[in-house]
Amino acid sequence: MSTDPSGTPPPSSENAGFVKLAMRNMVRKGRQSLVHFGLTALGLTGFLVLIAWLGRPQLPH
Repeated sequence: MSTDPSGTPPPSSENAGFVKLAMRNMVRKGRQSLVHFGLTALGLTGFLVLIAWLGRPQLPH
């Protein structure tokens, strides 16, 4: 078995490069990424709550 002198395993697919690039960008733009993630999470939660509220059953009193 030969080992790579750099110690990094070869990428399993071409998409691994995109993941590395995305992670590098997230580390470089840490605060902006967290703000965007938070806004996305709040927006998705608000949307789901709105859909649940609009679709609630109307129970007779």
